[in-house]
Amino acid sequence: MIQIHPEVKRIEELRQLLQQASYAYYVLDAPIMEDAVYDQLYRELHQLEIQYPELVSPDSPTQRVGEKPATQFNSVRHNIPLYSLENAFNIEDLQAWEQRWRRQVPKMESVEYVSELKIDGSAIALTYQNGILVRGATRGDGVMGEDVTQNVRTIRSIPLRLNFEGLEILEKVEVRGEAFLPLDVFKQINTERQKAGEQLFANPRNAAAGTLRQLDSRIVAKRRLDFFAYTLHIPGRDDTSIANTQWEALELLRKMGFRVDLNHKLCCSLPEVAQYYQHWDTERLNLPYMTDGVVVKLNSFKLQEQLGFTQKFPRWAVALKYPAEEAPTRVENIAVNVGRTGALTPLAEMRPVQLAGTTVSRATLHNSDRIAQLDIRIGDTVIVRKAGEIIPEVVRVLTELRPDDAQPFVMPTHCPVCGQPVVRELGEAVTRCVNASCPAILKGAIEHWVSRDALDIKGMGEKLVHQLVDKGLVHAVADLYDLTEAQLCGLERMGQKSAQKLIEAIAQSKNQPWSRVLYGLGIRHVGSVNAQLLSEKFSHVDKLVAAKQSEIEGIYGIGVEIAESVYQWFHIDANQTLLSRLQSAGLQLAATEETTSVGDENQKLIGKTFVVTGTLPTLKRDEAKALIQKAGGKITESVSKKTDYLVVGEDAGSKLTKAQALGITQLTEAQLLEMVQE
Repeated sequence: MIQIHPEVKRIEELRQLLQQASYAYYVLDAPIMEDAVYDQLYRELHQLEIQYPELVSPDSPTQRVGEKPATQFNSVRHNIPLYSLENAFNIEDLQAWEQRWRRQVPKMESVEYVSELKIDGSAIALTYQNGILVRGATRGDGVMGEDVTQNVRTIRSIPLRLNFEGLEILEKVEVRGEAFLPLDVFKQINTERQKAGEQLFANPRNAAAGTLRQLDSRIVAKRRLDFFAYTLHIPGRDDTSIANTQWEALELLRKMGFRVDLNHKLCCSLPEVAQYYQHWDTERLNLPYMTDGVVVKLNSFKLQEQLGFTQKFPRWAVALKYPAEEAPTRVENIAVNVGRTGALTPLAEMRPVQLAGTTVSRATLHNSDRIAQLDIRIGDTVIVRKAGEIIPEVVRVLTELRPDDAQPFVMPTHCPVCGQPVVRELGEAVTRCVNASCPAILKGAIEHWVSRDALDIKGMGEKLVHQLVDKGLVHAVADLYDLTEAQLCGLERMGQKSAQKLIEAIAQSKNQPWSRVLYGLGIRHVGSVNAQLLSEKFSHVDKLVAAKQSEIEGIYGIGVEIAESVYQWFHIDANQTLLSRLQSAGLQLAATEETTSVGDENQKLIGKTFVVTGTLPTLKRDEAKALIQKAGGKITESVSKKTDYLVVGEDAGSKLTKAQALGITQLTEAQLLEMVQE
């Protein structure tokens, strides 16, 4: 019989005791031992692990704080995308949201809603493998985030090992929640920073996000972040086998060892949700943490799966935001900003004012119509707020306080940066600069040109683009093809080998087809699909330049707005000069026989609609989509009754669940390749 060493038994016993104590203290708020006892047990465990380092495990309480600071954060793909929530700002918006989802399931009568306070922090995704925390990632763009596992491990209310006592043991668990700073901790941190002569954090949300991105986890531990869990996913299986509703999932999260905000409520009607929202409008001021609204979710997982997602939001949830804080201030000037799309946006430059925890000195005025509506003038006293508590905007003008010398504002007729005439299209409120060589939009234009779906120039990142423009080496995308190794070697962090590779990548981009060049030009409303349609109809740039607007409109899928945008772009002198330079540089401004005949012999998937989900064995998702499109198939991002096939890889999530519910045929990568090659 194998005997277990007594130290091994003691180490495991200490870990269990400390885990139970942490859960009771940080999650249940019901301590089961005094701090001195906890510290004594912790020291004993720490000494045993020093004595027997081979027995140290990642779920040990001693491993919450890393010994060495990280040098950088790696970008990681979320196993399940973190969707944003659609915003509602009043009860009418909430009712409109209910009407929209009910149109998807018209026979649905009574439903339950779960109302949860929207914690004002930083969203993170946690992954557990066989009950052990293996990854913590920031939300990022919802698809890609940053791996901050070492920092997440310092948060005491996040269990390093899940509690499966009395529960089914799950191989993989995904948990979503909000990392936040309690208000008392936030004030203490700012007090300490003020004493140290450091810049103060503007608000708890910024402080939480900044803390999660600290490279030294010991600093993170000192900041004492907290965490509320609110979403549970079990990848690769039907969640309803362990929880049928969001309410049950929240209870299950508590049993697993997570802290869940106990202020959530099960509501049987929308008026009950409205009462909950109105109650917390004032009561939230007494909470020990910041909240900026209420998240309303349909309780039934079955109904959630039936409704699915739009491209941006889940249809079954909405964030009902509280009115933004407002404050009066004085407009000292009105400036005009030219954005990366050429949009001219007037900005009110104001006397600095505190608003929702931040200092605000500029606010968007949107466009000339909004300026006329407000009747705003330089010198006016205005009420400013944060739209969605993010972007400062002027709400109204206090005309009774207007000084005699207040100056009216008129939108410029020429771009304030390049001097070219600006354009305001019929029916639009936005005034735009459409000069592709305008320095204000040049950086954005180049970033778009070199992007993967356009000319795909590898090694040409954002920082390098900015250097090229700032140093005057590039004034238009055509200048990229005149760059030399000597010029590139003079840039920051650019050696000879890197310069050679970049010159090669730029040269290779000349082989990209006409459709990609057209997309890379960044013409408003022309995405990659529209660029493909245009390039098929107009096989040479000269044909598109000579085309009438009515001819462009005649293409199936191209509407009046797109046609007008394309027509105007090709009739600007500066853009025609750009095209001539690109043609001289060797870019493909005409469809070759190879590109025009692509897929003609292999249109086996024509008329079929596909969705790709999960990680495929050998193909990247974009490669699989390109393969389908080449064979005549259509790609969409969401599963619906119109979907013919779902191509499924590892870690497939809600799309697979919905496809199964709708009875949609599923394909492996091998089956897809077989279909294409038949």
